[in-house]
Amino acid sequence: MKEEAEHIIKKYQLKETKKYRHITVYENGNIILVLAGIWKIQASLWTAELILMNKVDIIINIGIAGNLRGNEVSIGDVFLINQVSQHDMILPFTWEHLDYIKKAITLTSELNLDERDFSFWLHKTWHSTTGDVFISDQKKAKELRDAWWADVAEMEAFAVASVARELWMLENTYIIKAISDGADTEALRDSEDNLNFAMKNSLQVLEKIIEKYS
Repeated sequence: MKEEAEHIIKKYQLKETKKYRHITVYENGNIILVLAGIWKIQASLWTAELILMNKVDIIINIGIAGNLRGNEVSIGDVFLINQVSQHDMILPFTWEHLDYIKKAITLTSELNLDERDFSFWLHKTWHSTTGDVFISDQKKAKELRDAWWADVAEMEAFAVASVARELWMLENTYIIKAISDGADTEALRDSEDNLNFAMKNSLQVLEKIIEKYS
């Protein structure tokens, strides 16, 4: 979302280079940021565009997410995701050739970070579940946790990982999700209230990844 991207644009002094109907691209020579919006289709389309039309070393999906772990996690905690699933893809078929959309994807990228370097709690090697629906119901949140053993819920990560897998970029793909809400009845208000705080924390992790490849 624009509200998420503004933090990155300001920190890295990115300039608008392309403007489409609902998509804006920003660059600074080293970083290409695609403000693609919300939705798995948006995320997959522009991840493919980035990889195929630009010589990129890494793909990073960054943004806010809903907490599925209850009191174990606090607002502003940041998750480095290494496994993603999509919870709203339901098919009755058991054929193995459909596993690419039914089963979770494991990221093979590695990033050695010391949790003590951050003022917030950094959670490493966790699971995010993606869907084209904003989770704002405690019962639904529990269902996702139980069904997928997921730690956070959001709306783009599986699409990014799926494209990266198809285009041989999975080992250079990173997913950063900062907790903005509890995926409960207060989720909409909380996500708006806590977005800036959550994004500032996630940018500290983003900076470490960019430093690794600089």
